[in-house]
Amino acid sequence: MNNRIQYAAKIQPSERQLALQELEFYAFVHFTVNTYTDEEWGSGEESPAIFNPIEFNAEQWVNACLDAGMKGLILTCKHHDGFCLWPSQYTEHSVKNSPWKNGKGDMVKEVAEACRKANLKFGVYLSPWDRHEQTYGDSPAYNDYFKNQLRELLTHYGDIFCVWFDGACGEGPNGKRQEYDWDAYYALIRELQPNAVISVCGPDIRWCGNEAGHCRQSEWSVVPASLADNEKIQEKSQQSDDIEFSKRYSSEDEDLGSRKIIEHESDLVWYPAEVNTSIRQGWFYHAAEDDKVKSLEELLHVYYGSVGGNASFLLNIPPDRRGLFHENDVQRLRELGSTLRHTFSNNLAKNKTAEASETKNGYDTANIMDGNQDTFWAPEEGTERATIEVDLQEEKAFDHIMLSEHRMGQRVESFELEYKDGDEWKLLFKGTVIGRKRICRFDVIKSRFIRFAIKESRWWPNISSLEVYYSK
Repeated sequence: MNNRIQYAAKIQPSERQLALQELEFYAFVHFTVNTYTDEEWGSGEESPAIFNPIEFNAEQWVNACLDAGMKGLILTCKHHDGFCLWPSQYTEHSVKNSPWKNGKGDMVKEVAEACRKANLKFGVYLSPWDRHEQTYGDSPAYNDYFKNQLRELLTHYGDIFCVWFDGACGEGPNGKRQEYDWDAYYALIRELQPNAVISVCGPDIRWCGNEAGHCRQSEWSVVPASLADNEKIQEKSQQSDDIEFSKRYSSEDEDLGSRKIIEHESDLVWYPAEVNTSIRQGWFYHAAEDDKVKSLEELLHVYYGSVGGNASFLLNIPPDRRGLFHENDVQRLRELGSTLRHTFSNNLAKNKTAEASETKNGYDTANIMDGNQDTFWAPEEGTERATIEVDLQEEKAFDHIMLSEHRMGQRVESFELEYKDGDEWKLLFKGTVIGRKRICRFDVIKSRFIRFAIKESRWWPNISSLEVYYSK
């Protein structure tokens, strides 16, 4: 057994990372003065007087998310323009100086309360880049300003499931660039919201590397630690030869966790991917895009590649100038949710029987059929290849098979699915990694028997579920 491979197999997620991965699908909501200027990035010079979403309805947003099957919502509380959707005491550039609700409104509060009422998790996006704030570029002063605003968001609005940072770092109104104190930001979040994940420019969840919905064929959650170190690793890499190899990796790389990668790395971490894209071309609302909402097929493609490929899916829906999700977006979300609920409503393999080529005592194949993510099948330690034959008890039509590894690790490197046609086994699907969830789609097959063959894995595979579905 290669010690590096066994080390990688033993890397486990934190409880906060597990909680985020189990949400799977959640919303991003981009809303600010940009919505009224028809821009994607604000200048910071916009007047709060233009912000007036007179029909704003947080429950409409939440209901649309629920219709889509989402389990959380992240609100852009402050984008690069510096305009705050809550009445921050640290700036006048906020809703308190807008005509909306005569300056008495707090959009963050209303969205947080609507989410809580509907059992939808609530998260916050706070842009470190601020093109309005005068102290931006005076690093100590602005870091204090930013932490003060972060403290407001983390103490006034209940439980936060995610704090989402991007790495934008342009010039402020004084023409200077800011040095962000990431360590202080992270420490404050851990103090005030210890269960919240810190995403993208943070140590818990990483960016998939693009905003187009592209998903990797092999998405590993166990990756080089350098990916989680952000700016800190860049500073250290100038002084240390030990991490010279690590610093070359970025979220854009196609391969982040194969054997080729991990065998060169002395420090690995659990750092799962999030796929983020918008339901429209832009992140903010533009009337010209009303007829350019992503099709159901496009959204399903991203869903299967992300949620069905060991990543989470963050889909942006931008409210319009009324303060509502546009009717076209709402309709598409409803179609998406309806399709997913119909497809995955009836697991044909639940409580059916299965036999494995090898089983470790206490880890029986019944564990993959019981619908319990805490139980799993496994062969003897050190067994990297194995097969499981599933008997559906009678011939069934199906076109989806969903696989999951036990949530405390990721080990499968390649697998095949076959179905029995008479006395002959025929190839159905070839895949690489599984992880949290792998959804395999194919043309409709009719068979009673399915064979799941693990061709390569790390140390010994731990499989928690094999589910079979028919979408028609």
